[in-house]
Amino acid sequence: MPLTLPPDYRAWLENIKSSIRSAQIKAAVSVNSELIGLYWELGKMIVERQENANWGSAVIEQLATDLKAAFPNLSGFSRPNLFFMGQFYRFYRDADELVLQLVRQIPWGHNLLILRKSDSVETAQFYLEATQRNGWSRAILELQIESGLHLRQGAAVSNFGKTLPQPQSELAQQTLKDPYIFDFLALTEGMKELDFEKQLTEHITRFLLELGA
Repeated sequence: MPLTLPPDYRAWLENIKSSIRSAQIKAAVSVNSELIGLYWELGKMIVERQENANWGSAVIEQLATDLKAAFPNLSGFSRPNLFFMGQFYRFYRDADELVLQLVRQIPWGHNLLILRKSDSVETAQFYLEATQRNGWSRAILELQIESGLHLRQGAAVSNFGKTLPQPQSELAQQTLKDPYIFDFLALTEGMKELDFEKQLTEHITRFLLELGA
């Protein structure tokens, strides 16, 4: 005999699915924030050594080699990425707290694109805010930068809020699938999609328990 569902079951199910998606985004954004914070600190340490102890690029290359040996499954500590971390810190080190919050709200790939394409922190802030507000994918962000959106719209958006990306937005989806995040969580290469989902669920559960409600 087929099961007769209550009339409001479908709406209830949609609410549950929405809660799950929101939890996924919350966990991914939390991990991303920690990752960008780590890159900021590493960039700071690199720049301080370069400026105060005259360490050259050879030392950074050796650092990349040593980190690769210590963390073989993490691609985020490659030689190019370590240099990008230094540039990242140099570019934003005099920025205000709002900007430093913004950079932690979007994936590293988005940050690198804005870093490479912006001629000032003010321009970068415009695109950081617009990306966070509109949920842009990296491709859309690049299109907007290339078209000079900040020149057409003027000053920064200035309505940044600590809100999560909408689960259906391209930014949310790219954050969930960001390879730097998966690397950061020590996932191995060549993992099947089912394994990705299993690992993601485990990490979401752990982070939600740590974050609380």
